[in-house]
Amino acid sequence: MALFDTNAFRISEQGLSVLWQKQQIIAENIANADTPDYNCKYLDFAGIFRDKLRSNGTVDTEIDLVQRLFIDRVTDDQADGNNVDNDVQQGELAKAQIQYDAIMNSMNGNFARVRSAMTTK
Repeated sequence: MALFDTNAFRISEQGLSVLWQKQQIIAENIANADTPDYNCKYLDFAGIFRDKLRSNGTVDTEIDLVQRLFIDRVTDDQADGNNVDNDVQQGELAKAQIQYDAIMNSMNGNFARVRSAMTTK
């Protein structure tokens, strides 16, 4: 439907997808907090979103995810080689959830305006 085939809608949709992936990566980090030699992973949501805004939403999300996934092999927080900091990961998870909620609220507001326009006599 052409009504929702806009750059803003596509970027929002892709933003939600990337944030979902980011939350999955953070959950994996938290789940492996006690795994020896596990290296923490990070997804650069801001970089992906910035690229999408610059390209009007035409960047391939799967390619972006691969290019923006970082594995921290330098930091060594624990004696067993694991570098997951639960406090940092919980904060990152909360931040990703807030970003996800903000995009969802924006999209829901757009849908509400369309519904209102369609039902107004």
